[in-house]
Amino acid sequence: MKKRLVSLLATILMASMTLAACSSNNAPANTASNAPTAQSEETGATAPVEVSIFAVQEPNIDLATNKFTKFVEEKFNIKLKFETTPPDGAQEKRQISLASGDYPDAYMLPGYIDQFTQADVVKYGKQGVLVPLNDLIEKHAPNIKAAMESNSDLRAFNTAPDGNIYGLVAYSQCFHCSYPNKMWINTDWLEKLQLEMPKTPEEFKAVLTAFKTKDPNGNGIADEVPLSGSKEDFGVRVIPFLMNGFVYDDDRNYLNLTNGKVESAALKPEWKEGLTYIKSLYDEGLIDPGAFAQNAEAFKKIGENGDAQILGAGAGMHPAIFVNIDVGNKNSASYNPVPPLTGPHGSFATHDGGGVAPGAKFAITNKASEEQQIALIKLVDYMFTEEGQTNGASGMEGIDWRKPKEGEVALGEGVEPKVATIPAVEGEAPRNAGWSGTAHFFMPREYRDSWVQGTDIYDSANYERRLYQATLLYQGHEPKELFPLWAIWVDSAEVDEASILQTNIKSYIEQSALQFVTGNKSLEKDWDAYVKGLKDLKIDRYLEILQKAYDASFKS
Repeated sequence: MKKRLVSLLATILMASMTLAACSSNNAPANTASNAPTAQSEETGATAPVEVSIFAVQEPNIDLATNKFTKFVEEKFNIKLKFETTPPDGAQEKRQISLASGDYPDAYMLPGYIDQFTQADVVKYGKQGVLVPLNDLIEKHAPNIKAAMESNSDLRAFNTAPDGNIYGLVAYSQCFHCSYPNKMWINTDWLEKLQLEMPKTPEEFKAVLTAFKTKDPNGNGIADEVPLSGSKEDFGVRVIPFLMNGFVYDDDRNYLNLTNGKVESAALKPEWKEGLTYIKSLYDEGLIDPGAFAQNAEAFKKIGENGDAQILGAGAGMHPAIFVNIDVGNKNSASYNPVPPLTGPHGSFATHDGGGVAPGAKFAITNKASEEQQIALIKLVDYMFTEEGQTNGASGMEGIDWRKPKEGEVALGEGVEPKVATIPAVEGEAPRNAGWSGTAHFFMPREYRDSWVQGTDIYDSANYERRLYQATLLYQGHEPKELFPLWAIWVDSAEVDEASILQTNIKSYIEQSALQFVTGNKSLEKDWDAYVKGLKDLKIDRYLEILQKAYDASFKS
């Protein structure tokens, strides 16, 4: 289901910007004019250099006949042989290939399919299966080198604890993805009931109560669902948005950072206070019980109820998770973002570092000769340019994108527009001109902000602008100190232990939160036992490992 939602999100973004899924100091990619331009002289060979790449076969893309494939083969005098796998079978097939020793020259897998985890990178790097890229980047990849020199986050993502770069992440900074836990409220109902946008937890509770009791859909039936969500990912869990007025909830591993010290939010008295508030909503029937158990399809059935609009507020990274946004939709424009609520201890918004998944989407193996390694790094270096990234991820210029016309505006305020999507025509055959997620390499926010977007945010073609504007309400509400779990490297000797602890502790915190909210556990009687349970699961040891990793990554 997580992969299905990722695919949904990618489809939505492709429709609006032809892009996939932040920090303000990231430098833009070097321009295409800095990219290598020769063909045979790129590798010094008179015949094409043949390289094999393990890649995913995404819908409507045939890598072997793809127009971008043909373009880079000619540009870099290479011959690409793809070992493809469907998305659902990627993880198993990649693991089998590595275990058998029958693996290709390189792997190129999007983070949402089955890229190498950080633990994989360290493991196979130490075994010599993955070759260090440091010298290759230094000598043959000026664009990758420049990107890492100007962007410390990118360097941290790519550099293993031993100093080697065994693979490259997909640095795709999705601004709206980086604040996933948004709340979308039915502003038509607010207007009908003459209510203001809520600013505090208590005001939000009052609005939900009005939605439940005052028949805002006007059908004379008490069928309204004040607040709902889903148990899955992409900001659809209801607890984080509500908790963030009490203590920072990262919706992942419940970690805080205070004066450089790693802490668990779920042990703090503010966490208990937040659960007390959320329980009060549940007890008064303001939270849909299904929000803690249902999948995305069930959530969307509430948002797209056939007889009457019944959903008051929905948790989600974006509203297309629970309502249709296509042309002719009935409910999309009704839902607008609620800014972070100001509670007794803060006004936080969950921030995950821009949606960049740690690990490696690209790696070269020891099967590749020096000549093949050089060819591969030059290919990827091209996708660290604006031209190369756009041609690779979105499709070739003149087919899937064009230069902007006079009067067109970019997504980012005050940003020069550089790329405009050429919309697909209904009934048109797949263009097969780009690699989609397989080519996502360097898409910092500055790059995404330069894409042309229309100004009508409720037009589905301009959905990215709608999400961008909503996210501006959340930007800056993350804590001043944010634990960067996505960018740290746990010591290889402790990574297995940390993984087990993380899984057990995360599950216990989430199950206990649900039990407290629904009344299966008492916050008055069972809190101390809950804290003891976390101690028994060795949360102190888990925090110790993370502290060590944080200190090594950011205090050295």
